Amino acid sequence: MSGVAPPQGECLQRYLSLLLFLVLVLGGGLLIGFATLPGAWYASLAKPSFNPPNWVFAPAWTLLYVLIAVAGWRTWSRDPAGTAMKIWGAQLVLNFLWSPTFFGAKMMGTALVIIMLLLAVIVLFIASLWTRDRLACWLFVPYAAWVAFATLLNASLLWLN
Repeated sequence: MSGVAPPQGECLQRYLSLLLFLVLVLGGGLLIGFATLPGAWYASLAKPSFNPPNWVFAPAWTLLYVLIAVAGWRTWSRDPAGTAMKIWGAQLVLNFLWSPTFFGAKMMGTALVIIMLLLAVIVLFIASLWTRDRLACWLFVPYAAWVAFATLLNASLLWLN
C-alpha cells in the first residue's frame, strides 16, 4: 500500500524522535561549547594563517549539529541497534570529547588524536550507509570536510605552540 499516509500517531512519534535527536546533538554541542569557551589561553596561541575568525565556529557547528542530528535520526529510524547507529554514537562521543580536551584540559596532542579518530569514524559512518541511505551520508559530508579542516588546524596549533 505505497502512497498511503502513516497513521497520525506514527507521524507524531517520528517528529518527536527527530526533535529528541536535535535536542541531544544541538543541545549537547551548545552546552559543551559554552562550558569550554576558548578564552585567553586560546587567544594567546600562535595561529596558522588559515585560522578562521572566532565568529565562524558557532554558526558552522550549529549547522553541522543539525545535519548530524538528522542523519542520526534517519539511521535510528531504520535500525536503532544496527552497526551504523553504533558508529553514529561513537562519532558523537568523540565529537563531545574534543572541546573539553582541547579547550578545557588544554591537551592539544590528545585532542589531535581524538579528532583524527573522529574523522575516521565519520568516514566509516558514511561508508557503512552508502548503499542504504545516501541522504544520511550526504548530510555527513560537510561534517567530514569541517572535521578534516579542524584536524589540520589542531595539528597546526600543536606544531606552532
